Amino acid sequence: MRILGIDPGLGRVGFGLLDIVPLGDPVQGFQPEGYGPCQWGVITTSKDKPDGARLQEIHDDLTCLMEQVKPDVVAIERLFYFRNATTMVPVAQARGVILMIVHRFGVPFYEYTPMQVKQAITGYGKSEKAEIQNALIDLLNLEKKPTPDDAADGLALAVCHYNHVGRLQAYQAAPVS
Repeated sequence: MRILGIDPGLGRVGFGLLDIVPLGDPVQGFQPEGYGPCQWGVITTSKDKPDGARLQEIHDDLTCLMEQVKPDVVAIERLFYFRNATTMVPVAQARGVILMIVHRFGVPFYEYTPMQVKQAITGYGKSEKAEIQNALIDLLNLEKKPTPDDAADGLALAVCHYNHVGRLQAYQAAPVS
């Protein structure tokens, strides 16, 4: 299973790609799974460009990313109440472009709130960014901290999805004894 986590934004769209790989030998037709290779990065747009051009850039770059990595599923951050409405609108616009692209590729997507992601990664729904990054190092056996924050958030979304849905799907596929 290949999971693409996406943290939407107009200035930076963070993404994290997580492969889930079989571990060990099959037991009665079932292979347990575990975290495999991962990648992360950001799609950046310039504040000097008009919003329409920035949204087009997100569209084009995410389309290329989807073609290259061919995810099986996408986990995207769900919008929640922002204190600043002027920040919410551009993020919502970018998120709309992202959802359109994911739909166009026919890839199923799941949404998670920031609190759900933090709970899945650290066990505490109000964790700080540094705590998330350190937990990702431990969980995924990374050599370095995933940065910038937007990319770490994308990777955390991918891990969150696997913890919520991926493991359940693996166990549902296991034969009943």
